[in-house]
Amino acid sequence: MTDLSQIVKAYDVRGVVPAQWDEPLAELFGAAFVEVTAADAIVIGHDMRPSSPGLSGAFARGAASRGADVTQIGLCSTDELYFASGSLGLPGAMFTASHNPARYNGIKMCRAGAAPVGQDTGLADIRALVERWADEGAPQPVAAPGTITQRDVLTDYAAHLRALVDLGGIRPLRVVVDAGNGMGGHTVPTVFEGLPLELDAMYFELDGSFPHHEANPLDPKNIVDLQARVRETGADLGLAFDGDADRCFVVDENGDPVSPSAITALVAARELAKHPGGTVIHNLITSWSVPEVVRENGGEPVRTRVGHSFIKEEMATTGAIFGGEHSAHYYFRDFWNADTGMLAAMHVLAALGGQQGPLSQLVAQYDRYAASGEINSTVDDQTGRLAAIKAAYQGRDGVTLDELDGLTVTADDWWFNVRASNTEPLLRLNVEARDTATADRIRDEALALIRG
Repeated sequence: MTDLSQIVKAYDVRGVVPAQWDEPLAELFGAAFVEVTAADAIVIGHDMRPSSPGLSGAFARGAASRGADVTQIGLCSTDELYFASGSLGLPGAMFTASHNPARYNGIKMCRAGAAPVGQDTGLADIRALVERWADEGAPQPVAAPGTITQRDVLTDYAAHLRALVDLGGIRPLRVVVDAGNGMGGHTVPTVFEGLPLELDAMYFELDGSFPHHEANPLDPKNIVDLQARVRETGADLGLAFDGDADRCFVVDENGDPVSPSAITALVAARELAKHPGGTVIHNLITSWSVPEVVRENGGEPVRTRVGHSFIKEEMATTGAIFGGEHSAHYYFRDFWNADTGMLAAMHVLAALGGQQGPLSQLVAQYDRYAASGEINSTVDDQTGRLAAIKAAYQGRDGVTLDELDGLTVTADDWWFNVRASNTEPLLRLNVEARDTATADRIRDEALALIRG
């Protein structure tokens, strides 16, 4: 059997199909998911990858064999699956490998109400059951297996989002959307239908082989086509979704990328206008501008580790109204604390369409500092390199260190964070400063220590 440590990560299951996992293994995961969550009913969705229907169907059979009634919503975005989990009150499973290449697939699992299933909240137990059953044989089906039925929730999902952000009264906008042949091509037409938006659709054909570019807008090479189309057509903005359409990246009218930190700050200000005094979560990689804007708008910022399970846990604990990450994941209390790039995009459209200026001018107030972006370095000894960086800065005048997530070093006019990858021999560096020259200097200084 496949070594499950290769495919069961901290928050989901992801690996090469069928080399690392296949339909019989997916069936075991479905049975184990029901056992661990003690669910009598679940909901399942899948993306457009060629292997997704078969894997999700096998998972459904495994779940039904343990007595759970299964609702299959078919093709959907990950945030549409979260909507189904939240609105139906059911645990859910989404078959997708998000932005990863076509040969991969995976499962994102949640409890009822879109609550996360992470390593410490059920995933380790699911893995242990699958390993045991793979060795000893799957358990016999229960006396009364569950049913498997189909249901379409796309229109309900769109209606829920449109009830949260009213776009009916905005000025007409021309928007280019690059779906990257992913699930944005499925959800965007329904969500945007009838709104004062002139939609220029790029790569909306669902194709899990990703013929035009990888569905990973975090990599600059994958938004080049979008940037060019925005500039050529004079569009007001561009939106790029990743493969499972739970993340959305924005480019302005000049085709320039808008920092996810600036989007976090913009959305936070809008959410605080609806919920005065609310708490807003941001991970420790987001810009200084985010907590500044939150405080300026009467809110309470809370800093947390990187990762959706940490964000969602903190949102549940604090009752936060919104949370944002540097990776363009945006979380909303009104969306069961789950992440939805579509709702964040709608906030951007509402803010832009509610005034007359261009997007670049609108977001300038939220984009206040110079940043390096995330820089990855391959290292043999992650722990040793982190210790060397800590030793280099510890005790330096005017500098503070914390280890909430990796190592963060902060001074009056700059900060940087170095974190180890959970899955690769990498250290990830992010730098921010009050000016570009300082950001470049600190970046080079940190990289010299990281690369030894």
